[in-house]
Amino acid sequence: MEKGRTVSQSSGPQQIPVVIIAGYLGSGKTTLLNHLLHHSGGSRIGAVVNDFGDIEIDAMAVAGALGDSTVSLGNGCLCCAVDASELDLYLDRLAQPSAGIDVIVIEASGLAEPQELVRMVLASELPRIVYGGLVEVVDAVEFDATRARHPELDRHLALADLVVVNKTDRAEDSERVLRLVRSLADRAAVVPAVHGRIDPEFLFDRRAAEERIGQLTFDDLRLPEAGHDDPSRAHLHTGYDSVSFRSDLPLHPRRLLDFLDSRPEGLYRIKGYVDFGAADPCNRYAVHAVGRFLRFSPEPWQAGDERLTQLVLIGSGIDADALLKELEACPDDAPHADERSMWGVLRYVQGEEAEAPGSPGDLVG
Repeated sequence: MEKGRTVSQSSGPQQIPVVIIAGYLGSGKTTLLNHLLHHSGGSRIGAVVNDFGDIEIDAMAVAGALGDSTVSLGNGCLCCAVDASELDLYLDRLAQPSAGIDVIVIEASGLAEPQELVRMVLASELPRIVYGGLVEVVDAVEFDATRARHPELDRHLALADLVVVNKTDRAEDSERVLRLVRSLADRAAVVPAVHGRIDPEFLFDRRAAEERIGQLTFDDLRLPEAGHDDPSRAHLHTGYDSVSFRSDLPLHPRRLLDFLDSRPEGLYRIKGYVDFGAADPCNRYAVHAVGRFLRFSPEPWQAGDERLTQLVLIGSGIDADALLKELEACPDDAPHADERSMWGVLRYVQGEEAEAPGSPGDLVG
């Protein structure tokens, strides 16, 4: 970044994250997608599914059938059946402001190559979409047999940002499978699951249903009766910890990146806003991290905004005190900034002002 130059996206549209769900046949991808659709809160999810169809949650039949919104592509393999420009046609339709979509989920067929799908999303020329991470779903029961049949699974796991180890309730030794997956998944977040039930907050921010006006969402039709809690929602948060951090002082970019680069296993998600102070006085930075995936999005400060940093960390078995101690070492109230202090942050900014990514690895931490 040149001296005195700041990043600004004030003229750009609100970007919609595109999350890719991959995994071999029978791993539970569709089950996971249905779970996300049913527990999206007030958020509206657009989905590009298996045989390359697209839907959005408010158009779904209450019974959960996809119906006429599924578009079949013969071989059902996204990375072979279409190119980046064709994928853009489908994403563009979902990303139109009139659709009101908050997040797009691509459910790849079992034949798809995850790396190619990631490249296709990163190659998109649509200003309204942004890559949101790769989720690899594996079957804990069939994991060893799947690796034997598909040795490339190890490479897929190494590329993933979040790995969902599904069907752990049916595996003979789920802890062994989890340990093995963690050893293969680099620094990805590895989450055990039953019936594909993970907290959607690991992937995207859920809006409160009360914020949505106009058409009813699927969740509106499923709100529990007064006095009756939904046990499936409570179950999602069992075993997960949340840590909140707030600082009135700006954070030093390098110190924060050192923290993010060393984030511990079990820390699944980080979200919030960061004030880098003199390093970029014009913008606050939205931060979104899932496992090894990391993205910063600059947003111009508005008149009257309180300039502070607010972060939420979600994980399992994390040491809250240790994480807070590390974050408390990040503030820096120096009136002047090293002109190179933001270079590390800009590696994780997707936009014209950032260095263009050459591979999916350029957008992960």
